[in-house]
Amino acid sequence: MGFIDDLKLEYKIGGITQRLIFWNVGLFVIPFIIFSLLKLGGILVPALDWTIGGTQNLLSLSSDPADLLWKPWTLITYAFLHSGFLHIFFNMLWLYFSGRMFLTFFTQKQLFGLYILSAIFAGLVFILGYEILPIVKGIKSPMVGASAAVMAILVASAVYSPYYPVRLPLIGTIKLWHVAAFFILSDLIYVSAENTGGHIAHLAGALFGYIYIKSLQNGTDLSKGVSNIIIFFENLFKPKKKRPFKVHRNKSKSSTPQRPMGEPKNFTQKQVDEILDKISKSGYDSLTKEEKEFLFKVGK
Repeated sequence: MGFIDDLKLEYKIGGITQRLIFWNVGLFVIPFIIFSLLKLGGILVPALDWTIGGTQNLLSLSSDPADLLWKPWTLITYAFLHSGFLHIFFNMLWLYFSGRMFLTFFTQKQLFGLYILSAIFAGLVFILGYEILPIVKGIKSPMVGASAAVMAILVASAVYSPYYPVRLPLIGTIKLWHVAAFFILSDLIYVSAENTGGHIAHLAGALFGYIYIKSLQNGTDLSKGVSNIIIFFENLFKPKKKRPFKVHRNKSKSSTPQRPMGEPKNFTQKQVDEILDKISKSGYDSLTKEEKEFLFKVGK
């Protein structure tokens, strides 16, 4: 198996956290290469290249509410875009960490729903902040980045299980709420110093993470609507199974013994389950070459 096949397999068997990372990285690397090649040829595409800034970009979120009227999709697209390598590296690092914490308690569809809804909420608060806060009022500024949604996932996990132990390098074991509190305090300290819009969005994401868990504890899953949309599109684009051509045989002349009721099926499913158990315990890298090839063929 080659590198591309490994990536395909990782995407298929990985959870929603891994897929979100794939989408974010893909939407950064592929356009970055394209825009870099265009710039070498002296061609600029400011309407699509969010890395050069500008509120008129078609994909980044503008602080001007008037811009939202003609590009409402930016309330979601901005949360999958990044302006530089360090930006996406740290966001994806914390997405991986926060996603694993969240999935300890909740489902993958809830994680995806929280990611999307918190991005929308943080985007609206970001725009509102530029309308009412004196320090940024009247300024037009674009925003990209997954950090607001990642903050929501982290805070939601900390609100649900504040004393969950987290082991960090050079620090040791601390509580999950300590990690969330550190980031919230950092945003509160720097909100008026630099990147005001970004810190506003982070705090809004944290607030939505808190609201989400409290609503869930009261019996309301705010992510349910997003989950239903996912199910709809999964069913819409799922290939329909073709009915096999039936061959009628004379049962009286058949010499092939019928499989008794309750007899196990072939061992394919058993092998898949054993391999998936091995991945969950030791990670994908622990698989042998033959196991990877087998899982890839079954995935097809």
